[in-house]
Amino acid sequence: MAEKFQNKYRRQSTRLQNWDYARDAAYFITICTRDREHFFGKISEGKMRLSPTGVIADIMWYEIKHHAKNVEMGNFVVMPNHIHGIIILNGNNEHAVDDVAERHALPLHHDDQNKTIGQQRFQNQGKNTLSSIVGSYKSAVTKHAHRLNYNFAWQSLFYDHVIRDERSFDTISGYIQNNVENWKEDKFNS
Repeated sequence: MAEKFQNKYRRQSTRLQNWDYARDAAYFITICTRDREHFFGKISEGKMRLSPTGVIADIMWYEIKHHAKNVEMGNFVVMPNHIHGIIILNGNNEHAVDDVAERHALPLHHDDQNKTIGQQRFQNQGKNTLSSIVGSYKSAVTKHAHRLNYNFAWQSLFYDHVIRDERSFDTISGYIQNNVENWKEDKFNS
């Protein structure tokens, strides 16, 4: 059964519970639009034709490196109802705190020492973590779309995958690069 927070049910995190998402690594992310609505445009004649909101999503992705530290951008694609991209954190480990609990502004209760990294993350996602970077990106796209009076919304969560080796990195990069060509078979194509 789902847990309650402030008397409301909340979704379980899709994040790995024993992984610090501020850690240097390459991350494959997918963010879908609300109800997988085709806010970003359409695929026509084998090419992605971006809508104005799709253009915003595209531009804001490349702005990430100007607003987050120690970030490199891998392959990226805007699809009609989702985006795929690779975010590489490189340099966070030099300044990383070994214990996630030490990043909290408020002291943790003694029983918090037995919680997983993921359970502690709920209280404070930290700066320059994957969640804070993706959250800022989603917020920027939404803000600019709404400022221009475009109807737009994201789904509340996003999918991530920690890329653990070069072979996986190459496979995922190829998947992103060929995503438009493979739209007819894409699980997000409804």
